[in-house]
Formats: sequence, structure tokens, C-alpha cells
Amino acid sequence: MIELLVVISVIVILLSLLMPALGKGLEAARSFKCQTTVRGIAFDFAMFADKQLHGSRGNDSAIYGPNRFSLETFIESEYCIDEFWCFGDVPLYENTSSDDRMRCSEVSGPVTLRKDVPCREGAVGPSQNVSYAFNLRLLRAEYKGPRGRPRMREVQLSSLILARSDVPLVIDADGEAAAVRDALPHYVAPSLDSQGPLAGDRYWFPSSRHSKKTNVGFVDGSVRSSFNPEAFSGWSYKPPRM
Repeated sequence: MIELLVVISVIVILLSLLMPALGKGLEAARSFKCQTTVRGIAFDFAMFADKQLHGSRGNDSAIYGPNRFSLETFIESEYCIDEFWCFGDVPLYENTSSDDRMRCSEVSGPVTLRKDVPCREGAVGPSQNVSYAFNLRLLRAEYKGPRGRPRMREVQLSSLILARSDVPLVIDADGEAAAVRDALPHYVAPSLDSQGPLAGDRYWFPSSRHSKKTNVGFVDGSVRSSFNPEAFSGWSYKPPRM
């Protein structure tokens, strides 16, 4: 009996030593999986933006011309919504798959997709279950209107954006924070020096769910992690006109 107790005690001690290392290993594996997903999204964007390699851009060629497109159209192609709908005749599709490429493994809860609804009108929800957000300044750019008042204009992207390796494309998002602010969870941008609609960090809700770091995918396909993605040196959330 004493020998059995000694063996059990040794096992307990070994487990207590191994569990923290095992937990860190599992956490690192989940973070790596998320980075792989973000890299895949960035790669898809590079294909979508390329002059020769891009597939369908929905209605963008009719709206912007053959060489320009909208970031929102790319997002809709990734979710398979609006003109890219691929879930049959159902008006709603609830995605619960853990293998969903638009879902981080650290985010639980189903994502509901709505047929014939654009991204900006709430095609994907609920907000708290959205894993990734895209650089809002690639969709809307601030400028000074009449009398110097800040306004926003639509950004028309082209393949030239691929040369900007310092521009963030997709970021780990805190969907719950977006829901609290009543903001679309798909678009994120730090205020920086904004005096207009982006002021007050209204659209800034990065998630630090990976060991307190945020995974960020860039337009050139690279992925980096940061404790402070807003102030990281060398990153440009404001790309020039395309």
C-alpha cells in the first residue's frame, strides 16, 4: 500500500510539472493554426488583387472598371455571401464547422450567413462570433471636405496594393467589443490622428487571444504577431491612393 501511494505521488508530481508545458504547447499550436488561416486569407487576397490571376470579382468590373475592386467584394468572396452565395436556396446558413477558414479556433459559437445581403448590411453574424476583421482604411479613406470637415470616400483598390508589404489586411478581431460599440465586426482601424469618423477608436477592437498577442496578415501574404498592433513601427494603416 505504501509503495502504491509513493507511485501515485510521483505520478501526480510529474503531471503537475508537465501540465503547464502541455498547456503552452497546445496554446502555441492553436496560435500557429490561426496564423496559417490568416496567411491563407492574405494569399487569397493576393490572388484576388492580381491582374491576371484573379477569378470572379462579382459586379466590381461593371462598377469600377476591369482593373479595380472593393475590399468588401473580396470579403464576400471569402465568406461565400452576396453574389458569391454557395449554400443553395436556403435564406440562412449556420456555419458551425471548426474547419471554417474564416474562423479562429479560439472563437466558439456558430456564424450565420444571410443570402442576398452585402457584408456591410449584416450578412455575417452575430458580431461576437466573428473571428477576423479587415483594415477599414482599405475600404474607406478619410479626407477633408468643404470647410475642412472630415469626410470618408470609397477606396478603389488595384493590383498596386500588393507592392505595399507594410499595409495590414486582416487582424484578429474581438467581436464582442465590436458588438458593444454597435460596429460592424468585419472592419477595424486604429484612430491614429483621425479627427473624423475613425476618431475615438470606435472601429478599433483587435483581439489578443493568442498569448496576449494579435495575429496580423499583410497584403503581401506575410503574418506577424504583436502585443500592440496599433503602434507597431513600420506598419502603415494608411495606404496611398491606388
